[in-house]
Amino acid sequence: MIKNYILLLLAFVTAFTFISCDKDDPVIENEEELITTVNYTLTPTDGGEAIVLTFQDLDGDGEMVPMISSGLLGAGKTYNGVLELLNESDSPAENITEEIQEEDEDHQFFFQTDIAGLVVAYSDTDADGNPVGLSTTVTTDAAASGSLTIILLHEPVKTADGVSAGDITNAAGESDIEVVFPIDVQ
Repeated sequence: MIKNYILLLLAFVTAFTFISCDKDDPVIENEEELITTVNYTLTPTDGGEAIVLTFQDLDGDGEMVPMISSGLLGAGKTYNGVLELLNESDSPAENITEEIQEEDEDHQFFFQTDIAGLVVAYSDTDADGNPVGLSTTVTTDAAASGSLTIILLHEPVKTADGVSAGDITNAAGESDIEVVFPIDVQ
């Protein structure tokens, strides 16, 4: 009787092992992409030369000091902004912007500034009509100095209170990158 019980138990464990270890089961991974470079191109709507804010950290969180450019914006102006994100540790460089466009429902940029009168507005949306932030409109007011922080969140709660207006407070999600650019408005 004990022998039959042990054989039955062994057969059950073996069958369960084969059922649960099917080689065709998909392995779902959402590997975080390495973003080494952020280019934020601001083109004046009234013509003129574009301003490119650049963050570059080719070794990720390594020992190299990141390169961050500053921006000089005109007071009382409007700019069309376009973000480009790259992984330049690969050769050729991987365009992370394309991945964000493909997975736009899972990504949103947030723009924070301590400069009064500097306003960043979303110009693009995902398939659900929620903002993404790869394309923006930037307006300036009076002369001032400060910073512009750009944060990319992965899987934010886009329907949470204030998130569609660019308020990161209730967004949750996970930060893919956060960059602070020094800005002067003259």
